[in-house]
Amino acid sequence: MRRDPGAPQQNERVLMLLDTPSLYFRAFHGVPESVTAPDGTPVNAVRGLIDMITTLVRRRSPAGIAACMDADWRPAFRVAVLPAYKAHRVAADGVTEQVPEALTAQLPVIEQVLDAVGIARIGVPGYEADDVIGTLAARATGAVEIVTGDRDLFQLVDDAKPCRVLYTARGVRALQVVDEAFITARYGIPGRSYADFALLRGDPSDGLPGVPGIGERTAAALISTFGTLSALRAALDEGEPGAIPAAARAKLLAAREYLDAAEVVVRVAADAPVPDTDLTLPRAPRDPELLVTLSERYGLDGPLGRLLDALGAG
Repeated sequence: MRRDPGAPQQNERVLMLLDTPSLYFRAFHGVPESVTAPDGTPVNAVRGLIDMITTLVRRRSPAGIAACMDADWRPAFRVAVLPAYKAHRVAADGVTEQVPEALTAQLPVIEQVLDAVGIARIGVPGYEADDVIGTLAARATGAVEIVTGDRDLFQLVDDAKPCRVLYTARGVRALQVVDEAFITARYGIPGRSYADFALLRGDPSDGLPGVPGIGERTAAALISTFGTLSALRAALDEGEPGAIPAAARAKLLAAREYLDAAEVVVRVAADAPVPDTDLTLPRAPRDPELLVTLSERYGLDGPLGRLLDALGAG
């Protein structure tokens, strides 16, 4: 069995947390829509996600796994403080997310497959998948690997735990293992300070404007100097001459209201009401009959066979 560089030793108790929306969006856009069930129903996201999980199980050998879900893709507690949060992704109904119809139709199938296989599927009303991941990572007593294509979750990286991100920007077969050294090398900031840096810089993909006039380079310099946003804001409040460049000081002072709001938006929750769930990696399907039905209905025999082989091999 091939193992990736940086993978934990097999005797470590590693919990793998899947940012499932990130993965199924990637699968949908990475696998042609011409991949369909026998009746013509699109199953490209379903098949792609199953194959991703198979690769992860084979190469990383986790002891536990959780498919973390968005029960609420745009939580009210974040919108209340920053109405622009993901506003550009709201569909015409003003509530749901703009998602291709061909993907929306596959989401129930993905849920059924995960349940039949026995992979824990966890979503919490009022919270995003990121918050489920943050809470499970905080509760974990051993090593954690977070699989995502979303840089927001870099804020959870912690070498002491260890908690690392398996970043899928280059694909699941070419994972980048993100630890504190990776973050420092990539962004020039302390390895535990990604959230502070992102808050200053902003993230247009989430409707997070950042501090006007503070770009990535200035944000990195400020966080590198002060270590945390809290320390930066303390220096701002103290008004010590020369501690913060005058131009940056003026921009930060003008953005105080944004900084207060963005703290709530950017920080991943570590205390979401996630129910206690058995996260043990399944070695056999929970519901074999349902899995056979799904396999036949959607033409998933190959992908599911590979996944079950990977699960049983451990």
